[in-house]
Amino acid sequence: MRIAVLGSTGSIGRQSLDVIERFPRRFEVVALAAGNNTALLSRQVARHQPQYVWAESSSAALDDSIAATRAQRLPVDEIAVADDVDLVLVATAGAAGLLPTLGALAAGKPVAIANKEVLVMAGHLVRRALAGRADLLRPVDSEHSAIWQCLWGEASHEIRRIILTASGGAFRDLDPAALAAVTPTQALNHPTWTMGKKITVDSASLMNKGMETIEAMWLFDVPMDRVEVVLHRESIVHSLVEFSDGSVKAQLGYPDMRLPIECALAYPDRMPEPSVAPLDLASIGTLHFGSPDIDRFPCLRLAMEAGRTGGTMPAVMAAADEVAVDAFLTGKIGFTAIPSIIEAVMLRHTAIADPELDAVIGADRWARSAAGDSIQVTV
Repeated sequence: MRIAVLGSTGSIGRQSLDVIERFPRRFEVVALAAGNNTALLSRQVARHQPQYVWAESSSAALDDSIAATRAQRLPVDEIAVADDVDLVLVATAGAAGLLPTLGALAAGKPVAIANKEVLVMAGHLVRRALAGRADLLRPVDSEHSAIWQCLWGEASHEIRRIILTASGGAFRDLDPAALAAVTPTQALNHPTWTMGKKITVDSASLMNKGMETIEAMWLFDVPMDRVEVVLHRESIVHSLVEFSDGSVKAQLGYPDMRLPIECALAYPDRMPEPSVAPLDLASIGTLHFGSPDIDRFPCLRLAMEAGRTGGTMPAVMAAADEVAVDAFLTGKIGFTAIPSIIEAVMLRHTAIADPELDAVIGADRWARSAAGDSIQVTV
């Protein structure tokens, strides 16, 4: 299978390349795309020798690698529909993954999606692009991969509840009064996963989990009122599905992104040997579950409200969050200002129902500007 890895220098992109390299007879890298980490991208190009390369910026090292491998520079939306690409792995962050995802699906290509914002911003457009071919969209998020695996062989109309598990993030045990003073360094210390900066902060605020409820709604075609969140600090149960007869399926395993990546790339098969350690429940002993504190982590509430409202509201929420998180990481605002800014922007927005792509992109741009204005007022 010939794979295009969009976002190859990020955490998921790097781990995906490791998986692909482990199974050279089965997978081949034909395209790499990244943002501004040209040093790493140049090394990836030299190692994997793709046919196509794209980067948001350039460098002498990248130019040399592209010349040495005779790769062709091609924008990501063109890579996604290239004839010699069999599967597109979308691991880019933010709105950058939207056009290549829609393009690949419209061309009938499978998409392994690790980009939250695509489904949050434009889940209805993704469903439309699928045109009834739900098997083309393969989730890479550990929670959504778990749900997806639980649904193999099941009828979607028999789903009663989808239950997403959440570790609780970096501040799950912190006194609520101390949240206003936390630093970016503290927020980036996730108790379970090693991820990019933005998603790690979103995990600390539970915005990440809120976005995942919207993703689940679109991935599995269920209403928001049938998607729930439960805290599970060990991150062993990755998510659960309850069916109409009361039966519950869950997918368990040690937290390791290689397994959901492999599931997405190999579907409908499974890999012939494990990449992760065998699960030893006896040594784990006890698993803990609890309800999330919406008052303590208002970002979860805001995301679920945006999902229920629908239309352009999720795009506005996601864009405002991206701007607010960046402001927190650069020291412009405190951690507890993140939900305040998001809510202020959402309150100013009148959602457009069933928007076309231009309206989604317009709402995204407006929200970024509005969030910037709110930050200026805050500081």
